[in-house]
Amino acid sequence: MVKLFIDDQQVEAEEGQTILEVARKFHIHIPTLCFYRAISPYGGCRVCLVEIADDRGSRLVTSCSYPVAEGMYVRTISERVLNARKVIVDLLLARCPEVKKIQELAAELDLGPPDPEFREDHDCILCGLCTRVCVELMGVGAIGFHGRGAKRKVTTPYEEISDICIRCGACAFVCPTGARVLELEHITGRKPVPLLSEFDEGLRSRPSIYIPFPQAVPNKPVIDKDNCVRLQMGKCGACQFFCEAEAINYDMKDEFRDLKVGAIILSTGFKGFDASRIFRLGYKRYPNVYTSLQIERMVNSSGPTGGEIKLRDGRQPKSVGIVHCVGSRDDKTNAYCSRVCCMYSLKLAHLIKERTGAEIYNFYIDMRTPGKGYEKFYEKLMRENVHFIRGNVAEVTDWAMTAEEEGRLVIRAEDTLLGVVRRIPVDMVVLSIGMEPQSDSEGVRRKFNVSCSDEGWFLERHPKLAPVSTFTDGIFIAGTCQGPKDIPDTVAQAGAAAAEVMALIDKGHVDLEPNSAYITDELCSGCKTCIPLCPFKALSFNAEKGISAINEALCKGCGTCVASCPSGALQQNLFNDEQIYEEIKGVLSYV
Repeated sequence: MVKLFIDDQQVEAEEGQTILEVARKFHIHIPTLCFYRAISPYGGCRVCLVEIADDRGSRLVTSCSYPVAEGMYVRTISERVLNARKVIVDLLLARCPEVKKIQELAAELDLGPPDPEFREDHDCILCGLCTRVCVELMGVGAIGFHGRGAKRKVTTPYEEISDICIRCGACAFVCPTGARVLELEHITGRKPVPLLSEFDEGLRSRPSIYIPFPQAVPNKPVIDKDNCVRLQMGKCGACQFFCEAEAINYDMKDEFRDLKVGAIILSTGFKGFDASRIFRLGYKRYPNVYTSLQIERMVNSSGPTGGEIKLRDGRQPKSVGIVHCVGSRDDKTNAYCSRVCCMYSLKLAHLIKERTGAEIYNFYIDMRTPGKGYEKFYEKLMRENVHFIRGNVAEVTDWAMTAEEEGRLVIRAEDTLLGVVRRIPVDMVVLSIGMEPQSDSEGVRRKFNVSCSDEGWFLERHPKLAPVSTFTDGIFIAGTCQGPKDIPDTVAQAGAAAAEVMALIDKGHVDLEPNSAYITDELCSGCKTCIPLCPFKALSFNAEKGISAINEALCKGCGTCVASCPSGALQQNLFNDEQIYEEIKGVLSYV
Protein backbone atom coordinates (compact mmCIF):
# COMPACT_ATOMS: atom_id res chain seq x y z
CA MET A 1 0.00 0.00 0.00
CA VAL A 2 1.16 3.54 -0.73
CA LYS A 3 0.08 6.75 0.97
CA LEU A 4 -0.60 9.95 -0.94
CA PHE A 5 -2.58 13.17 -0.71
CA ILE A 6 -5.45 14.13 -3.04
CA ASP A 7 -6.73 17.67 -2.48
CA ASP A 8 -5.15 17.69 1.01
CA GLN A 9 -6.91 14.41 1.88
CA GLN A 10 -4.58 11.57 2.86
CA VAL A 11 -5.55 8.30 1.21
CA GLU A 12 -4.14 4.80 0.84
CA ALA A 13 -3.97 2.97 -2.46
CA GLU A 14 -2.65 -0.26 -3.86
CA GLU A 15 0.60 -0.05 -5.75
CA GLY A 16 -0.03 0.15 -9.50
CA GLN A 17 -3.40 1.89 -9.25
CA THR A 18 -3.89 5.06 -11.26
CA ILE A 19 -4.74 8.43 -9.76
CA LEU A 20 -8.21 8.29 -11.32
CA GLU A 21 -8.98 4.88 -9.81
CA VAL A 22 -7.99 6.06 -6.33
CA ALA A 23 -9.91 9.34 -6.68
CA ARG A 24 -13.09 7.51 -7.69
CA LYS A 25 -12.70 5.12 -4.79
CA PHE A 26 -12.78 8.09 -2.40
CA HIS A 27 -15.56 9.90 -4.35
CA ILE A 28 -13.30 12.67 -5.62
CA HIS A 29 -14.62 13.95 -8.95
CA ILE A 30 -12.31 14.04 -11.96
CA PRO A 31 -14.07 14.50 -15.33
CA THR A 32 -13.24 12.07 -18.15
CA LEU A 33 -14.25 11.45 -21.74
CA CYS A 34 -12.07 8.69 -23.18
CA PHE A 35 -11.68 6.51 -20.07
CA TYR A 36 -13.30 3.06 -19.95
CA ARG A 37 -12.43 0.66 -17.18
CA ALA A 38 -12.40 -2.48 -19.35
CA ILE A 39 -9.59 -1.31 -21.65
CA SER A 40 -6.11 0.14 -21.12
CA PRO A 41 -6.01 3.90 -20.33
CA TYR A 42 -5.10 6.19 -23.19
CA GLY A 43 -5.30 9.80 -21.99
CA GLY A 44 -6.34 11.04 -25.41
CA CYS A 45 -8.97 13.58 -24.39
CA ARG A 46 -6.77 15.23 -21.69
CA VAL A 47 -9.88 16.26 -19.75
CA CYS A 48 -8.75 14.22 -16.73
CA LEU A 49 -5.61 16.33 -16.19
CA VAL A 50 -4.48 16.78 -12.57
CA GLU A 51 -1.49 18.50 -11.01
CA ILE A 52 1.00 16.34 -9.11
CA ALA A 53 3.92 17.35 -6.94
CA ASP A 54 6.78 15.03 -5.98
CA ASP A 55 10.55 15.12 -5.71
CA ARG A 56 10.72 16.00 -9.43
CA GLY A 57 8.57 19.09 -9.04
CA SER A 58 5.04 20.04 -10.09
CA ARG A 59 3.47 19.12 -13.44
CA LEU A 60 0.23 18.21 -15.19
CA VAL A 61 -0.47 14.53 -15.93
CA THR A 62 -3.44 12.49 -17.14
CA SER A 63 -4.98 10.89 -14.07
CA CYS A 64 -6.38 7.91 -16.01
CA SER A 65 -2.91 6.63 -16.96
CA TYR A 66 -0.54 7.94 -14.26
CA PRO A 67 0.19 5.51 -11.37
CA VAL A 68 0.22 6.61 -7.75
CA ALA A 69 3.45 6.82 -5.77
CA GLU A 70 4.41 7.11 -2.12
CA GLY A 71 4.15 10.66 -0.79
CA MET A 72 2.62 12.06 -3.98
CA TYR A 73 0.54 15.26 -3.75
CA VAL A 74 -2.35 15.47 -6.20
CA ARG A 75 -4.50 18.52 -6.89
CA THR A 76 -7.64 18.03 -8.97
CA ILE A 77 -9.09 21.56 -8.85
CA SER A 78 -6.06 23.84 -8.64
CA GLU A 79 -5.99 27.01 -10.76
CA ARG A 80 -3.45 25.45 -13.11
CA VAL A 81 -5.63 22.35 -13.58
CA LEU A 82 -8.82 24.32 -14.15
CA ASN A 83 -7.17 26.62 -16.69
CA ALA A 84 -5.83 23.64 -18.62
CA ARG A 85 -9.23 21.95 -18.59
CA LYS A 86 -10.93 25.13 -19.77
CA VAL A 87 -8.63 25.36 -22.77
CA ILE A 88 -9.24 21.70 -23.69
CA VAL A 89 -13.01 21.81 -23.19
CA ASP A 90 -13.23 25.15 -25.03
CA LEU A 91 -11.56 23.55 -28.06
CA LEU A 92 -13.86 20.52 -27.83
CA LEU A 93 -16.90 22.78 -27.54
CA ALA A 94 -15.86 24.67 -30.67
CA ARG A 95 -15.59 21.37 -32.55
CA CYS A 96 -18.76 19.76 -31.11
CA PRO A 97 -21.03 22.60 -29.92
CA GLU A 98 -24.23 20.51 -29.96
CA VAL A 99 -22.93 17.52 -27.98
CA LYS A 100 -24.66 17.33 -24.59
CA LYS A 101 -21.68 15.82 -22.75
CA ILE A 102 -19.37 18.63 -23.91
CA GLN A 103 -21.99 21.23 -22.99
CA GLU A 104 -22.18 19.78 -19.46
CA LEU A 105 -18.39 19.94 -19.06
CA ALA A 106 -18.40 23.52 -20.34
CA ALA A 107 -21.11 24.51 -17.87
CA GLU A 108 -19.13 22.84 -15.07
CA LEU A 109 -16.16 25.07 -15.95
CA ASP A 110 -18.29 28.22 -16.49
CA LEU A 111 -17.47 28.41 -20.19
CA GLY A 112 -19.69 30.33 -22.58
CA PRO A 113 -20.68 29.41 -26.13
CA PRO A 114 -17.83 29.01 -28.63
CA ASP A 115 -16.64 31.85 -30.86
CA PRO A 116 -18.64 31.64 -34.13
CA GLU A 117 -15.41 32.13 -36.07
CA PHE A 118 -14.04 28.81 -34.78
CA ARG A 119 -17.33 26.96 -34.43
CA GLU A 120 -17.61 23.65 -36.31
CA ASP A 121 -20.39 21.09 -36.56
CA HIS A 122 -18.98 17.73 -35.51
CA ASP A 123 -20.13 15.15 -32.98
CA CYS A 124 -16.87 13.16 -32.74
CA ILE A 125 -13.99 14.40 -30.56
CA LEU A 126 -11.54 11.80 -31.98
CA CYS A 127 -10.81 10.36 -28.54
CA GLY A 128 -10.30 6.89 -30.04
CA LEU A 129 -12.34 5.12 -27.39
CA CYS A 130 -14.51 3.38 -29.98
CA THR A 131 -11.55 2.07 -31.99
CA ARG A 132 -9.77 0.78 -28.91
CA VAL A 133 -12.89 -1.02 -27.67
CA CYS A 134 -13.31 -2.67 -31.06
CA VAL A 135 -9.68 -3.87 -31.09
CA GLU A 136 -8.82 -4.52 -27.43
CA LEU A 137 -12.14 -5.72 -26.05
CA MET A 138 -13.89 -7.28 -29.04
CA GLY A 139 -10.79 -8.35 -30.94
CA VAL A 140 -12.35 -7.29 -34.26
CA GLY A 141 -10.87 -4.03 -35.51
CA ALA A 142 -13.75 -3.13 -37.82
CA ILE A 143 -13.13 0.62 -37.38
CA GLY A 144 -10.06 2.82 -37.01
CA PHE A 145 -8.65 6.29 -37.66
CA HIS A 146 -8.26 7.54 -41.21
CA GLY A 147 -6.34 10.63 -42.32
CA ARG A 148 -4.38 13.20 -40.32
CA GLY A 149 -4.88 16.63 -38.86
CA ALA A 150 -8.14 18.32 -39.79
CA LYS A 151 -9.05 15.39 -42.08
CA ARG A 152 -8.74 12.77 -39.34
CA LYS A 153 -11.90 10.72 -38.75
CA VAL A 154 -13.19 7.36 -37.53
CA THR A 155 -14.22 5.00 -40.30
CA THR A 156 -13.90 1.48 -41.67
CA PRO A 157 -10.90 0.33 -43.75
CA TYR A 158 -11.02 2.05 -47.15
CA GLU A 159 -14.29 3.63 -45.97
CA GLU A 160 -16.19 0.59 -47.22
CA ILE A 161 -18.90 -1.47 -45.53
CA SER A 162 -17.18 -3.87 -43.11
CA ASP A 163 -17.72 -7.59 -43.43
CA ILE A 164 -16.01 -8.37 -40.10
CA CYS A 165 -18.19 -6.18 -37.87
CA ILE A 166 -20.11 -8.41 -35.45
CA ARG A 167 -22.83 -5.78 -34.80
CA CYS A 168 -22.18 -5.83 -31.05
CA GLY A 169 -22.66 -2.06 -30.76
CA ALA A 170 -19.80 -1.69 -28.25
CA CYS A 171 -18.35 1.27 -30.17
CA ALA A 172 -21.60 3.23 -29.99
CA PHE A 173 -22.16 2.19 -26.36
CA VAL A 174 -18.85 3.63 -25.07
CA CYS A 175 -18.84 6.75 -27.26
CA PRO A 176 -19.04 9.76 -24.89
CA THR A 177 -20.63 12.00 -27.53
CA GLY A 178 -23.01 9.64 -29.35
CA ALA A 179 -21.28 10.20 -32.69
CA ARG A 180 -23.44 9.46 -35.74
CA VAL A 181 -20.51 7.85 -37.52
CA LEU A 182 -20.86 4.91 -35.10
CA GLU A 183 -24.39 4.08 -36.17
CA LEU A 184 -24.09 0.47 -37.26
CA GLU A 185 -25.73 0.98 -40.64
CA HIS A 186 -22.70 3.14 -41.53
CA ILE A 187 -20.29 0.33 -40.57
CA THR A 188 -21.86 -2.98 -41.59
CA GLY A 189 -24.22 -3.99 -44.36
CA ARG A 190 -26.02 -6.37 -42.03
CA LYS A 191 -28.99 -4.96 -40.18
CA PRO A 192 -28.38 -4.74 -36.41
CA VAL A 193 -30.99 -6.57 -34.34
CA PRO A 194 -31.37 -5.23 -30.78
CA LEU A 195 -32.00 -7.54 -27.84
CA LEU A 196 -35.51 -6.66 -26.68
CA SER A 197 -36.52 -6.82 -23.03
CA GLU A 198 -38.93 -9.69 -22.44
CA PHE A 199 -40.22 -8.08 -19.25
CA ASP A 200 -40.96 -4.80 -21.04
CA GLU A 201 -42.70 -6.66 -23.87
CA GLY A 202 -40.14 -5.54 -26.44
CA LEU A 203 -40.69 -1.81 -25.84
CA ARG A 204 -37.01 -1.27 -25.05
CA SER A 205 -33.75 -3.13 -25.45
CA ARG A 206 -31.64 -4.86 -22.83
CA PRO A 207 -27.95 -5.87 -22.56
CA SER A 208 -26.65 -9.43 -22.51
CA ILE A 209 -26.24 -9.25 -18.72
CA TYR A 210 -29.39 -8.08 -16.94
CA ILE A 211 -31.84 -8.64 -14.08
CA PRO A 212 -34.84 -10.43 -15.67
CA PHE A 213 -37.42 -8.38 -13.77
CA PRO A 214 -37.53 -6.37 -10.51
CA GLN A 215 -39.20 -9.16 -8.49
CA ALA A 216 -36.84 -11.90 -9.70
CA VAL A 217 -35.81 -14.48 -7.08
CA PRO A 218 -32.90 -14.35 -6.54
CA ASN A 219 -32.71 -10.69 -7.53
CA LYS A 220 -29.37 -11.10 -9.30
CA PRO A 221 -28.18 -10.40 -12.85
CA VAL A 222 -28.01 -13.26 -15.33
CA ILE A 223 -25.95 -13.61 -18.51
CA ASP A 224 -27.76 -14.35 -21.76
CA LYS A 225 -25.37 -17.05 -22.96
CA ASP A 226 -26.90 -17.12 -26.45
CA ASN A 227 -25.99 -13.47 -27.06
CA CYS A 228 -22.98 -12.84 -24.79
CA VAL A 229 -19.88 -12.09 -26.90
CA ARG A 230 -17.61 -13.57 -24.22
CA LEU A 231 -19.45 -16.91 -24.07
CA GLN A 232 -19.99 -17.12 -27.83
CA MET A 233 -16.65 -15.82 -29.14
CA GLY A 234 -14.30 -15.65 -26.16
CA LYS A 235 -14.01 -11.84 -26.44
CA CYS A 236 -15.28 -8.83 -24.42
CA GLY A 237 -15.68 -9.69 -20.71
CA ALA A 238 -16.31 -6.03 -19.84
CA CYS A 239 -18.71 -6.87 -17.01
CA GLN A 240 -15.91 -8.66 -15.16
CA PHE A 241 -13.90 -5.42 -15.00
CA PHE A 242 -16.82 -3.47 -13.53
CA CYS A 243 -17.94 -6.03 -10.91
CA GLU A 244 -16.22 -4.98 -7.68
CA ALA A 245 -17.59 -8.06 -5.88
CA GLU A 246 -15.81 -10.30 -8.45
CA ALA A 247 -19.04 -12.26 -8.86
CA ILE A 248 -18.73 -12.81 -12.62
CA ASN A 249 -17.84 -16.42 -13.45
CA TYR A 250 -17.98 -17.28 -17.14
CA ASP A 251 -17.22 -20.95 -16.45
CA MET A 252 -20.34 -21.48 -14.34
CA LYS A 253 -22.70 -24.09 -15.79
CA ASP A 254 -26.33 -24.98 -15.17
CA GLU A 255 -26.72 -27.41 -12.29
CA PHE A 256 -29.37 -30.05 -11.70
CA ARG A 257 -30.14 -30.86 -8.08
CA ASP A 258 -32.18 -33.72 -6.70
CA LEU A 259 -34.45 -32.61 -3.86
CA LYS A 260 -36.62 -34.83 -1.71
CA VAL A 261 -39.90 -33.09 -0.96
CA GLY A 262 -43.20 -34.06 0.59
CA ALA A 263 -45.43 -32.24 -1.90
CA ILE A 264 -45.27 -30.16 -5.06
CA ILE A 265 -47.38 -27.17 -6.12
CA LEU A 266 -47.54 -26.54 -9.86
CA SER A 267 -47.94 -22.83 -10.52
CA THR A 268 -46.51 -22.37 -14.00
CA GLY A 269 -48.82 -19.53 -15.03
CA PHE A 270 -49.98 -18.67 -18.52
CA LYS A 271 -48.67 -17.12 -21.71
CA GLY A 272 -50.32 -14.23 -23.48
CA PHE A 273 -52.00 -14.87 -26.80
CA ASP A 274 -49.82 -13.98 -29.79
CA ALA A 275 -51.89 -11.25 -31.42
CA SER A 276 -49.94 -11.51 -34.69
CA ARG A 277 -51.84 -14.77 -35.34
CA ILE A 278 -54.87 -12.61 -36.20
CA PHE A 279 -53.42 -10.86 -39.24
CA ARG A 280 -56.37 -8.53 -39.82
CA LEU A 281 -55.77 -6.74 -36.48
CA GLY A 282 -52.43 -5.38 -37.66
CA TYR A 283 -50.19 -6.34 -34.76
CA LYS A 284 -46.49 -6.15 -35.78
CA ARG A 285 -47.60 -4.65 -39.11
CA TYR A 286 -48.54 -1.19 -37.85
CA PRO A 287 -46.21 0.42 -35.28
CA ASN A 288 -48.98 1.90 -33.13
CA VAL A 289 -50.86 -1.35 -32.61
CA TYR A 290 -49.98 -2.59 -29.11
CA THR A 291 -51.02 -5.48 -26.92
CA SER A 292 -52.56 -4.88 -23.52
CA LEU A 293 -49.41 -6.18 -21.79
CA GLN A 294 -47.31 -3.60 -23.64
CA ILE A 295 -49.62 -0.84 -22.44
CA GLU A 296 -49.42 -2.27 -18.90
CA ARG A 297 -45.64 -1.76 -19.04
CA MET A 298 -46.09 1.67 -20.61
CA VAL A 299 -48.37 2.98 -17.84
CA ASN A 300 -45.99 1.71 -15.15
CA SER A 301 -43.84 4.50 -13.70
CA SER A 302 -40.77 2.23 -13.84
CA GLY A 303 -41.57 1.10 -17.38
CA PRO A 304 -39.88 1.98 -20.66
CA THR A 305 -41.69 5.33 -21.03
CA GLY A 306 -41.71 6.32 -17.36
CA GLY A 307 -45.48 6.01 -17.11
CA GLU A 308 -46.28 8.13 -20.18
CA ILE A 309 -48.62 6.90 -22.92
CA LYS A 310 -46.75 7.49 -26.17
CA LEU A 311 -46.93 6.62 -29.83
CA ARG A 312 -43.82 5.32 -31.58
CA ASP A 313 -42.88 8.86 -32.63
CA GLY A 314 -43.13 10.14 -29.04
CA ARG A 315 -46.48 11.94 -29.40
CA GLN A 316 -49.40 11.41 -27.06
CA PRO A 317 -52.43 9.77 -28.71
CA LYS A 318 -55.59 11.82 -29.10
CA SER A 319 -57.79 8.78 -29.72
CA VAL A 320 -57.34 5.14 -28.71
CA GLY A 321 -59.27 2.01 -29.70
CA ILE A 322 -59.31 -0.98 -27.33
CA VAL A 323 -60.29 -4.29 -28.94
CA HIS A 324 -61.60 -6.89 -26.46
CA CYS A 325 -61.43 -10.70 -26.65
CA VAL A 326 -58.35 -11.00 -28.89
CA GLY A 327 -57.62 -14.73 -28.78
CA SER A 328 -60.67 -15.49 -26.62
CA ARG A 329 -64.28 -16.46 -27.40
CA ASP A 330 -63.29 -17.22 -30.97
CA ASP A 331 -63.62 -20.67 -32.55
CA LYS A 332 -60.63 -19.93 -34.79
CA THR A 333 -58.30 -19.34 -31.82
CA ASN A 334 -59.64 -20.12 -28.34
CA ALA A 335 -63.32 -20.67 -27.66
CA TYR A 336 -63.10 -20.05 -23.90
CA CYS A 337 -63.34 -16.71 -22.09
CA SER A 338 -60.10 -15.50 -20.50
CA ARG A 339 -62.06 -13.78 -17.69
CA VAL A 340 -59.65 -10.88 -17.16
CA CYS A 341 -59.84 -9.04 -20.51
CA CYS A 342 -62.95 -6.95 -19.82
CA MET A 343 -61.75 -5.59 -16.50
CA TYR A 344 -58.17 -4.82 -17.48
CA SER A 345 -59.47 -3.17 -20.66
CA LEU A 346 -61.62 -0.91 -18.49
CA LYS A 347 -58.62 -0.20 -16.26
CA LEU A 348 -56.43 0.72 -19.24
CA ALA A 349 -59.21 2.89 -20.66
CA HIS A 350 -59.40 4.77 -17.37
CA LEU A 351 -55.61 5.25 -17.13
CA ILE A 352 -55.21 6.38 -20.74
CA LYS A 353 -58.14 8.78 -20.40
CA GLU A 354 -56.72 10.15 -17.15
CA ARG A 355 -53.17 10.69 -18.46
CA THR A 356 -53.80 11.83 -22.02
CA GLY A 357 -57.41 12.98 -22.19
CA ALA A 358 -57.79 10.94 -25.38
CA GLU A 359 -61.08 9.69 -26.79
CA ILE A 360 -61.36 6.00 -25.86
CA TYR A 361 -63.34 3.46 -27.90
CA ASN A 362 -63.97 -0.01 -26.43
CA PHE A 363 -64.96 -2.68 -28.96
CA TYR A 364 -66.53 -5.58 -27.06
CA ILE A 365 -68.65 -8.69 -27.62
CA ASP A 366 -70.18 -8.97 -24.14
CA MET A 367 -69.07 -6.95 -21.12
CA ARG A 368 -68.39 -9.34 -18.23
CA THR A 369 -67.75 -7.75 -14.84
CA PRO A 370 -68.31 -10.51 -12.25
CA GLY A 371 -66.53 -9.24 -9.17
CA LYS A 372 -66.79 -7.04 -6.11
CA GLY A 373 -67.08 -3.42 -7.24
CA TYR A 374 -66.45 -4.32 -10.88
CA GLU A 375 -69.87 -3.21 -12.15
CA LYS A 376 -69.51 0.15 -10.38
CA PHE A 377 -66.17 0.67 -12.10
CA TYR A 378 -67.81 -0.07 -15.45
CA GLU A 379 -70.52 2.49 -14.74
CA LYS A 380 -67.87 5.03 -13.72
CA LEU A 381 -66.17 4.74 -17.11
CA MET A 382 -69.45 5.28 -18.92
CA ARG A 383 -69.87 8.49 -16.94
CA GLU A 384 -66.32 9.50 -18.01
CA ASN A 385 -67.53 9.46 -21.63
CA VAL A 386 -65.59 6.37 -22.63
CA HIS A 387 -67.23 4.99 -25.78
CA PHE A 388 -68.46 1.37 -25.86
CA ILE A 389 -69.22 -0.24 -29.23
CA ARG A 390 -70.75 -3.72 -29.17
CA GLY A 391 -69.61 -5.88 -32.05
CA ASN A 392 -66.71 -7.73 -33.63
CA VAL A 393 -63.79 -5.84 -35.17
CA ALA A 394 -63.34 -6.75 -38.83
CA GLU A 395 -59.89 -5.22 -39.34
CA VAL A 396 -57.38 -2.57 -38.38
CA THR A 397 -56.00 -0.76 -41.42
CA ASP A 398 -54.12 2.38 -42.44
CA TRP A 399 -56.10 2.73 -45.68
CA ALA A 400 -57.77 6.13 -45.51
CA MET A 401 -61.06 6.97 -47.22
CA THR A 402 -61.49 10.51 -45.85
CA ALA A 403 -59.22 13.39 -44.90
CA GLU A 404 -59.90 12.67 -41.22
CA GLU A 405 -58.42 9.17 -41.62
CA GLU A 406 -55.18 10.30 -43.30
CA GLY A 407 -52.08 9.25 -41.33
CA ARG A 408 -54.13 7.36 -38.73
CA LEU A 409 -55.23 3.82 -38.02
CA VAL A 410 -58.81 2.92 -38.90
CA ILE A 411 -60.81 0.32 -36.97
CA ARG A 412 -63.59 -1.18 -39.08
CA ALA A 413 -66.15 -2.87 -36.83
CA GLU A 414 -69.80 -3.78 -36.63
CA ASP A 415 -72.04 -1.96 -34.18
CA THR A 416 -74.79 -4.43 -33.33
CA LEU A 417 -76.71 -1.90 -31.24
CA LEU A 418 -77.00 0.54 -34.16
CA GLY A 419 -77.05 -2.12 -36.85
CA VAL A 420 -74.28 -0.53 -38.93
CA VAL A 421 -70.62 -1.09 -39.84
CA ARG A 422 -68.46 1.75 -38.53
CA ARG A 423 -65.01 3.12 -39.39
CA ILE A 424 -63.33 4.71 -36.37
CA PRO A 425 -60.03 6.60 -37.00
CA VAL A 426 -57.66 6.40 -34.01
CA ASP A 427 -54.00 7.11 -33.22
CA MET A 428 -53.41 3.95 -31.19
CA VAL A 429 -54.94 0.48 -31.06
CA VAL A 430 -54.73 -1.72 -27.95
CA LEU A 431 -55.43 -5.44 -28.37
CA SER A 432 -56.75 -7.05 -25.18
CA ILE A 433 -55.11 -10.45 -25.50
CA GLY A 434 -56.38 -13.55 -23.73
CA MET A 435 -54.63 -16.30 -21.79
CA GLU A 436 -53.21 -19.54 -23.13
CA PRO A 437 -51.52 -22.49 -21.38
CA GLN A 438 -47.74 -22.31 -21.23
CA SER A 439 -46.02 -23.80 -24.27
CA ASP A 440 -44.33 -26.45 -22.10
CA SER A 441 -47.48 -27.41 -20.17
CA GLU A 442 -47.78 -30.74 -22.01
CA GLY A 443 -44.29 -31.80 -20.92
CA VAL A 444 -44.88 -30.59 -17.36
CA ARG A 445 -48.16 -32.45 -16.97
CA ARG A 446 -46.62 -35.68 -18.25
CA LYS A 447 -43.68 -35.30 -15.91
CA PHE A 448 -45.96 -34.90 -12.89
CA ASN A 449 -48.71 -37.20 -14.19
CA VAL A 450 -51.38 -34.49 -14.19
CA SER A 451 -54.44 -34.58 -16.43
CA CYS A 452 -55.37 -31.61 -18.58
CA SER A 453 -58.47 -30.20 -20.27
CA ASP A 454 -59.07 -30.04 -24.01
CA GLU A 455 -57.55 -26.54 -24.08
CA GLY A 456 -54.39 -27.66 -22.24
CA TRP A 457 -55.10 -26.33 -18.73
CA PHE A 458 -54.15 -28.59 -15.80
CA LEU A 459 -57.14 -30.51 -14.48
CA GLU A 460 -58.09 -30.55 -10.81
CA ARG A 461 -59.38 -33.69 -9.07
CA HIS A 462 -62.84 -32.17 -8.52
CA PRO A 463 -63.96 -28.62 -9.41
CA LYS A 464 -65.84 -28.18 -6.11
CA LEU A 465 -64.57 -30.72 -3.56
CA ALA A 466 -60.87 -30.75 -4.53
CA PRO A 467 -60.17 -27.62 -6.64
CA VAL A 468 -56.39 -27.53 -5.99
CA SER A 469 -55.68 -31.28 -5.78
CA THR A 470 -54.82 -33.54 -8.71
CA PHE A 471 -55.31 -37.24 -9.30
CA THR A 472 -51.70 -37.77 -8.18
CA ASP A 473 -51.28 -37.56 -4.41
CA GLY A 474 -48.89 -34.82 -3.29
CA ILE A 475 -49.23 -32.81 -6.51
CA PHE A 476 -51.29 -29.62 -6.25
CA ILE A 477 -52.06 -26.81 -8.69
CA ALA A 478 -52.57 -23.08 -8.19
CA GLY A 479 -53.09 -20.05 -10.38
CA THR A 480 -53.62 -19.73 -14.10
CA CYS A 481 -52.02 -23.07 -14.95
CA GLN A 482 -55.41 -24.53 -13.92
CA GLY A 483 -57.39 -22.08 -16.06
CA PRO A 484 -57.90 -18.35 -16.73
CA LYS A 485 -58.51 -16.34 -13.56
CA ASP A 486 -57.79 -12.92 -12.10
CA ILE A 487 -55.44 -11.96 -9.27
CA PRO A 488 -57.89 -12.37 -6.32
CA ASP A 489 -58.84 -15.88 -7.44
CA THR A 490 -55.18 -16.77 -7.99
CA VAL A 491 -54.21 -15.58 -4.50
CA ALA A 492 -57.09 -17.52 -2.94
CA GLN A 493 -56.17 -20.69 -4.82
CA ALA A 494 -52.50 -20.33 -3.87
CA GLY A 495 -53.47 -20.09 -0.20
CA ALA A 496 -55.67 -23.17 -0.53
CA ALA A 497 -52.86 -25.15 -2.17
CA ALA A 498 -50.42 -24.14 0.58
CA ALA A 499 -52.95 -25.22 3.22
CA GLU A 500 -53.39 -28.60 1.51
CA VAL A 501 -49.62 -29.11 1.47
CA MET A 502 -49.32 -28.26 5.18
CA ALA A 503 -52.18 -30.63 6.02
CA LEU A 504 -50.49 -33.43 4.10
CA ILE A 505 -47.08 -32.85 5.69
CA ASP A 506 -48.43 -32.38 9.23
CA LYS A 507 -50.24 -35.69 8.91
CA GLY A 508 -46.90 -37.46 9.16
CA HIS A 509 -47.97 -40.55 7.21
CA VAL A 510 -49.46 -41.60 3.88
CA ASP A 511 -52.69 -43.61 3.71
CA LEU A 512 -52.33 -46.50 1.26
CA GLU A 513 -55.11 -48.13 -0.71
CA PRO A 514 -55.97 -51.54 0.79
CA ASN A 515 -56.70 -53.01 -2.64
CA SER A 516 -53.37 -52.10 -4.27
CA ALA A 517 -51.80 -54.41 -6.84
CA TYR A 518 -48.83 -56.70 -6.20
CA ILE A 519 -46.46 -58.75 -8.37
CA THR A 520 -45.51 -62.39 -8.03
CA ASP A 521 -41.85 -62.21 -9.03
CA GLU A 522 -41.65 -65.84 -10.17
CA LEU A 523 -44.42 -65.33 -12.74
CA CYS A 524 -43.35 -61.94 -14.17
CA SER A 525 -41.57 -62.26 -17.54
CA GLY A 526 -40.56 -58.58 -17.73
CA CYS A 527 -42.66 -57.86 -20.83
CA LYS A 528 -43.41 -54.30 -19.56
CA THR A 529 -46.97 -54.41 -20.92
CA CYS A 530 -48.35 -53.05 -17.67
CA ILE A 531 -46.04 -50.04 -17.27
CA PRO A 532 -47.48 -47.63 -19.89
CA LEU A 533 -51.05 -48.59 -18.93
CA CYS A 534 -50.84 -47.39 -15.32
CA PRO A 535 -52.60 -43.99 -15.09
CA PHE A 536 -50.86 -43.21 -11.78
CA LYS A 537 -47.26 -44.02 -12.83
CA ALA A 538 -47.04 -46.54 -10.01
CA LEU A 539 -45.27 -49.16 -12.15
CA SER A 540 -41.62 -49.14 -13.15
CA PHE A 541 -39.10 -51.67 -14.43
CA ASN A 542 -36.46 -53.20 -12.17
CA ALA A 543 -33.56 -53.71 -14.59
CA GLU A 544 -31.53 -55.67 -12.05
CA LYS A 545 -34.24 -58.32 -11.58
CA GLY A 546 -35.71 -57.96 -15.07
CA ILE A 547 -39.26 -57.61 -13.76
CA SER A 548 -41.82 -54.89 -13.12
CA ALA A 549 -42.07 -53.19 -9.71
CA ILE A 550 -44.93 -51.38 -7.95
CA ASN A 551 -44.79 -48.25 -5.81
CA GLU A 552 -47.60 -48.98 -3.33
CA ALA A 553 -47.82 -45.33 -2.28
CA LEU A 554 -48.85 -44.35 -5.81
CA CYS A 555 -51.09 -47.33 -6.61
CA LYS A 556 -54.83 -46.58 -6.36
CA GLY A 557 -56.03 -50.12 -6.96
CA CYS A 558 -57.79 -49.45 -10.26
CA GLY A 559 -56.88 -52.92 -11.57
CA THR A 560 -55.87 -51.84 -15.09
CA CYS A 561 -52.48 -53.51 -14.84
CA VAL A 562 -53.98 -56.72 -13.40
CA ALA A 563 -56.33 -57.10 -16.36
CA SER A 564 -53.50 -56.53 -18.86
CA CYS A 565 -50.93 -58.96 -17.40
CA PRO A 566 -50.61 -61.95 -19.82
CA SER A 567 -48.85 -64.21 -17.28
CA GLY A 568 -51.08 -63.50 -14.27
CA ALA A 569 -48.11 -62.18 -12.28
CA LEU A 570 -50.06 -59.07 -11.36
CA GLN A 571 -52.78 -59.56 -8.78
CA GLN A 572 -54.79 -57.17 -6.64
CA ASN A 573 -55.18 -57.28 -2.89
CA LEU A 574 -58.77 -58.20 -1.90
CA PHE A 575 -59.45 -59.08 -5.55
CA ASN A 576 -57.08 -61.92 -6.46
CA ASP A 577 -58.40 -64.88 -8.47
CA GLU A 578 -58.80 -67.21 -5.47
CA GLN A 579 -60.80 -64.62 -3.53
CA ILE A 580 -63.08 -63.90 -6.49
CA TYR A 581 -63.68 -67.64 -7.07
CA GLU A 582 -64.54 -68.11 -3.41
CA GLU A 583 -66.93 -65.14 -3.55
CA ILE A 584 -68.63 -66.66 -6.60
CA LYS A 585 -68.93 -70.00 -4.82
CA GLY A 586 -70.45 -68.26 -1.82
CA VAL A 587 -73.04 -66.52 -3.97
CA LEU A 588 -73.88 -69.72 -5.88
CA SER A 589 -74.33 -71.68 -2.65
CA TYR A 590 -77.59 -69.76 -2.10
CA VAL A 591 -78.97 -70.74 -5.49
